[in-house]
Amino acid sequence: MRCPYCGTADSVVKDSRPAEEDAAVRRRRGCNNCGGRFTTFERVQLRDLIVVKRDGRKAVFERDKLRRSLKVALQKRPVSEDQLDHMISGIVRQLENMGETEIKTSDIGEMVMESLSTLDPVGFIRYASVYKDFKTPADFAGFIASQSRDDEGDVKE
Repeated sequence: MRCPYCGTADSVVKDSRPAEEDAAVRRRRGCNNCGGRFTTFERVQLRDLIVVKRDGRKAVFERDKLRRSLKVALQKRPVSEDQLDHMISGIVRQLENMGETEIKTSDIGEMVMESLSTLDPVGFIRYASVYKDFKTPADFAGFIASQSRDDEGDVKE
């Protein structure tokens, strides 16, 4: 594993333990060259997922990119790293279980919105504002109003 500090490929594992409810292995590593310490995670990957963007471009799915976007939406919110990791793992499992190798960004966005709606309502609105491309405060108000109604138009309790 390449050291993120000096770039040397010579590192050793100092400690390993299960993570993310035994869905990953967390490894604490040390660089033999500069002495830097860093953490890596090892996860099972069932297949390579390709994200199909709105304009038709394709890119490899990046778990870290999903994490970064969620961290922005959940900034200063009472959501632990474990809760975030659990949510991301659930979304990735759903994507892998779809049986498709190419997945639309809209499908990923809907899964994220569904997960966030139960995890943190403020993070849900923050994520929605970017995902749904809100332009004005009225867009926020309309979205929030639509979320407070169910399919029959009744106000949720």
